[in-house]
Amino acid sequence: MVRKIKVNKNKISFEEEFEGMYEKTITKFGTGAKIDAPKEHIGKPVLVFIKKKS
Repeated sequence: MVRKIKVNKNKISFEEEFEGMYEKTITKFGTGAKIDAPKEHIGKPVLVFIKKKS
């Protein structure tokens, strides 16, 4: 699979199809962290981008 991701002056563009997108906050979980996701996404590959705090 070829994936093209372009980053230009804080803008990201993808040349790939996505099912959807959602924004969540990473929360503490034991000695690590987690991101909650809807269960319909169980077993699917994901990309996680960490945004800079503004």
